[in-house]
Amino acid sequence: MPKTRILSGMRPTGKLHLGHLFGAIANWVELQRDYECFYMVADWHALTTAFMDTEDVKENIRQVCMDYIAGGLDPEKCTFYVQSHVPEIAELYQLMAPLVPVSWLERTPSYKDQIEQLGQELANFGFLGYPVLMTCDIIAFKAEVVPVGQDQLPHLELCREIVRRFHHYYGQVFPEPHAKLTQFPNVPGIDGRKMSKSYNNSILISDDSAAIKKKVKMMITDPQKIYKGDPGNPEVCTVYYFQNIYNPDKVSEIHKGCTSGELGCVADKNSLAEAMIKGLAPVQEKRKVYEENPQLIDDILARGCEKARKAAMETLKDAKRAMKML
Repeated sequence: MPKTRILSGMRPTGKLHLGHLFGAIANWVELQRDYECFYMVADWHALTTAFMDTEDVKENIRQVCMDYIAGGLDPEKCTFYVQSHVPEIAELYQLMAPLVPVSWLERTPSYKDQIEQLGQELANFGFLGYPVLMTCDIIAFKAEVVPVGQDQLPHLELCREIVRRFHHYYGQVFPEPHAKLTQFPNVPGIDGRKMSKSYNNSILISDDSAAIKKKVKMMITDPQKIYKGDPGNPEVCTVYYFQNIYNPDKVSEIHKGCTSGELGCVADKNSLAEAMIKGLAPVQEKRKVYEENPQLIDDILARGCEKARKAAMETLKDAKRAMKML
């Protein structure tokens, strides 16, 4: 019996950070055991917010794939592909676009929010139509399950609406994808805000020991704990968040030392930096193999794109038959 298909992916905006590792890749690693997983590198989606500067996209695709594998994804168990290398997705987008009222797109929660945050340059056709392209990413592979967080449910529901509208006019072709609600942790950056490249507050999966020490040293701690002897509140401390991940056996001791004032922030940060460097070492060793042999990534993507195109071609034929275009 064939496995249920899952579709997800990330934009190639550069090397991935710990927020990606713990917020998404760790979940994907679990899913690859029980599902047929397609994980894309969404270069077309990257253009919606970075169309002014595209020279790094090609190399960033490799970097993202290196981090996928370093984080535990196995290209023998799941399919990696580059979005733009599957042109059937774009053709499917052309078939779907006329079915989607502009009002549906304008009510997407992220549309106005991101324009306000990132500027009027995003008020373009590509960004407005982003949910239609996302829908085609999913239905091109007849994916039945999409791992999302609670805040992404409106995007998936719009995808389901588009699929239902297609079926209303032309008949049943695609499964209506449903969400696999996943607890994506809100991984904090070194300044306490959500870890994000746009905030320049991230620790990269590939950061060397010197960079990790420097960034951990800059981490925000409890603002009420000024001196070593001051009692602190670990629950509001970014360092303590990561101690739970990289020093789980010492967390109770760290908590006690912080709240009593016995543990100073400098010692706490030094402890975390050492544990983080040690914890990331095997991940970085795996990554190093592909850094030294980038052709391996190109080969993995070539095989994955071939498989992805084959699946998307069949879907496109089914859609055209339903529309009486074949």
